[in-house]
Amino acid sequence: MLQQLRRYTPGTDLGLAAGVFCLLSLLILPLPTLLLDLGLSVSITASVLVLMVALLLEKPLDFTSFPQLLLLTTLLRLSLNVATTRLILSHGSEGPTAAGHVVAAFGGFLMGGDVVIGLILFLILLVVNFMVITKGSGRIAEVAARFSLDAMPGKQMAIDADLNAGLINEKTARARRRQLEEESGFYGAMDGAAKFVRGDAIAGLLITSVNIVGGLGIGIVRHGMGLGDAATTFTTLTVGDGLVTQIPALLVSTAAGIVVTKGGIDGPADRALIGQLGGGWKPLALAAAAASLLALLPGLPSLPFLALATLVGSGAYYRRRHPLRAAEPETVMAAPVPAEAPIAESMRIDVIRVELGYGLLPIASGDQPKLTEQIRTLRRSIATEMGFVLPAVRIQDNLELGAEQYRIRIKEIEAGSGELRPLMLLAMDPAGGRPDLPGEPTREPAFGLPALWIDPAQREAALLRNCTVVDAPSVLATHLTELVRDMMPELLSYAETQKLLDDLPREHQKLVADLVPSLISVGGIQRVLQALLGERVSIRDLPTILEGVHEACVGGARSVAATTAIVRARLARQICDSHAGPDGVLRLIPLSPEWETIFTESLAGPAEDRQLAIAPSRLADFLKRFRDLFETHGSENPVLLTGPAIRAPLRAVIERIRPATPVLAQSEIFSRARIRTVATL
Repeated sequence: MLQQLRRYTPGTDLGLAAGVFCLLSLLILPLPTLLLDLGLSVSITASVLVLMVALLLEKPLDFTSFPQLLLLTTLLRLSLNVATTRLILSHGSEGPTAAGHVVAAFGGFLMGGDVVIGLILFLILLVVNFMVITKGSGRIAEVAARFSLDAMPGKQMAIDADLNAGLINEKTARARRRQLEEESGFYGAMDGAAKFVRGDAIAGLLITSVNIVGGLGIGIVRHGMGLGDAATTFTTLTVGDGLVTQIPALLVSTAAGIVVTKGGIDGPADRALIGQLGGGWKPLALAAAAASLLALLPGLPSLPFLALATLVGSGAYYRRRHPLRAAEPETVMAAPVPAEAPIAESMRIDVIRVELGYGLLPIASGDQPKLTEQIRTLRRSIATEMGFVLPAVRIQDNLELGAEQYRIRIKEIEAGSGELRPLMLLAMDPAGGRPDLPGEPTREPAFGLPALWIDPAQREAALLRNCTVVDAPSVLATHLTELVRDMMPELLSYAETQKLLDDLPREHQKLVADLVPSLISVGGIQRVLQALLGERVSIRDLPTILEGVHEACVGGARSVAATTAIVRARLARQICDSHAGPDGVLRLIPLSPEWETIFTESLAGPAEDRQLAIAPSRLADFLKRFRDLFETHGSENPVLLTGPAIRAPLRAVIERIRPATPVLAQSEIFSRARIRTVATL
């Protein structure tokens, strides 16, 4: 039984539901005077408690339940007002205590027995509450809500940028996003809750008018009272009822104003006011001097102004002898600031930066920003596929761009740009044509294919035509992926190479110690890795790569090209597997013996770094045949097979016209690979 009762106590879900139900029932059921006095006492005490909590708040978000509390206290006052009105109109002729002792006390003691004075006092409280406090609090809440919503995308991007830069972890980012949502929701709720207080003031005025008019009619017609007696009796009760509801409403309105005006003030209001008003001795001294001058003016009472001048002057003297530390400018200036710090900060560059126009900010902000998630997925996939940890990607807005434009910078240099439609989908025909759908013609930014921006309602129709349909964040992420893959050699820095070596398991550290620095430097390993990444060869199997480097160094190889050739031979199984088709077959187009002889005889320069010196006419003829052959068999994704001596220089020629075509040497074909020759060049 005791456990069942505890479920209905305050602070529980059933207790709150029961309390709200009781409040609503007051609007319908008659209430005895004893319970009415108790309810009015609760209303006054609760309003004082709300005001004290608002005064001692550290920050507005510490009182997130305030909008709900405003609704409940407003409902309580209106319910009590209706209950009081019922008693006044039904039993008002019985005497001043017809609506309870609390109403009688406010109607008799605070009004001083004068109905006119009480009515004027009630109207003044109503004007102060409605026109000054409530209206001002509502306006501040409206502006705060608007500014909070406008600043939300920028704050969200700052959180995402800190997360991508590694300054915070996922848990901290999630907590900051939650706090940002709570702040926005709180100010939005306060904007709406301010209307409750304003409506309460209007309802109080209307209820008071109805009580006076209805009371006069009932007293004169039903109870046979004279006009003067009826006016005195019912007006006294009505004004007492108005005062007993308007005073708590005034306290709650003041609390609402304190909460919404707190803004960026840290700490309780008393500490902030004392610290800011009495923080410096000069304002206090000037205020004391002004009070002293007013005391000397003829006609003004000297004693109050002299007492205030003495009090404020004493405060100025004390503050000058004991200044606040936070107010001392010398304290701030005393901290040494490195002269070169701002210059050093300005010299730092973002390795990868995505700049967005203001119209694209929604794709990078919010609770689940699609662009940020896709960039995080991109970094994981490149690390898994290529063995290369992509540097953090910074996302920022750029007001110089168009609303729906974006720009991708790599090491501060523009690498790509494009234009998106965040509320539309991009449809592409795999056959290479433009889809036959209503939409805005465009070109896919990553590959330059003809495409169409379509309405999301056209998605099913595009899929039925076998079109590829992607959203705006995916278009940008794909463009970024292709640029990153092309720029991976440049993104692999000396520091990243050192980090890759340091992160190797302990069993491979002996190999690193044998290589660096006795046989090769870290910079030499960096150039070999860059050469591999330049042809999109994964460096994830770093131990095998280092074994190949060790073999090349011991064998006397001195150039990066010669070392890379030996490493590629070590990675033959991996390279063949990466270029094999879905059926596991590696399709080859071998170079004919005639062209092998021509290119071999055209090599010039030292043995470690030989280059092609072929006649332009022959080179043009070769490139024409190459282009025609690979366009014919391009759907099979074949590789060009050549001799080890001319592989590197031939690759340098081909990558200028068809960079995606792999060029392999015979030594790079794994012995157990399944191969098929589709043509001969």
